[in-house]
Amino acid sequence: MSTAPAFLGADRALGRDDRSEIGLRAALAAARARLVLVGALLALAGLAWWWTAERMDGMDAGPGTDLGGFGWFVGVWVVMMAAMMFPAVAPTIALYSRMTRARGLLRASLFAGSYLLVWALAGIGAYAVYRLGRSVLGHDLAWQRGGRWAAAGVLALAAVYESTPLKEACLHKCRTPLGFLVGSWRDGARGAVELGARNAAWCFGCCWALMAALFALGVMSVAWMAFVAALITLEKTLPWRRVVLGGTTALLLALAVLVALAPSSVPALTVPGSARARQAVHAMGMGMSDGRHEQRMACIDAKRPPRACARAAAVRRVLRDAPT
Repeated sequence: MSTAPAFLGADRALGRDDRSEIGLRAALAAARARLVLVGALLALAGLAWWWTAERMDGMDAGPGTDLGGFGWFVGVWVVMMAAMMFPAVAPTIALYSRMTRARGLLRASLFAGSYLLVWALAGIGAYAVYRLGRSVLGHDLAWQRGGRWAAAGVLALAAVYESTPLKEACLHKCRTPLGFLVGSWRDGARGAVELGARNAAWCFGCCWALMAALFALGVMSVAWMAFVAALITLEKTLPWRRVVLGGTTALLLALAVLVALAPSSVPALTVPGSARARQAVHAMGMGMSDGRHEQRMACIDAKRPPRACARAAAVRRVLRDAPT
């Protein structure tokens, strides 16, 4: 009879070992799933970088680069955001996927999709502001007039924003994804969409000034895209938050001063009106059949107000097409 308790104890011990092994296997499977998800997001980001570099090759005309048609810009912008933001948000999406305990990539895909949708809306807003500024201010934003000072002012504003309480609050949410997810948790597919959108809203609050700096430096420049994306990723991931923010502030202020006083000394900056900028305008105008490329080149050559150039180009086209 004394052997029964020993047998039962061994059986219980064996049960605990089995449960431990099952738990370990589940943990390893979850870790592998998270690694696969992060790898997929980084692969998508890499593909987006490649596509953007191919699409925007030679199109950097510097600050004030024309954004092209609405549909074209939105498409390029969404791919740009995937390239720039996915590396920084990948850990958050992976953590969300682990917390849902749901199989498959559906909810993680919904999270990422709604995240990109918010940034797409931000791009639409930026496009509207750009078009409004060009139509209202027009010639006043020419580089030789107020353009360089406007670009320097945007860079200085971005530097100042780095030290504001709003930036601190938004960055805190981005740097602590567990706290954000627990505090805002919603179940189901609808919850995935809502959480992705909320996370993107915090990221927008954190990064909008850096995106404005990208427009001020040349939104079609892959080099400046990589620069801004690196700043965003470092701010969100490195443990030395204040050091990174201070460094970003110093860099933006230095760029603001150089753009205002010595733009030709800024590495990778295409100065509007230069030969490189003219080549970029030519690249953007390729394939246009309505005279817009002709009009842009005439504006650059004559340094005239855009509206006057538009009227002159229209007259030239009428005279050219008139029957003789």
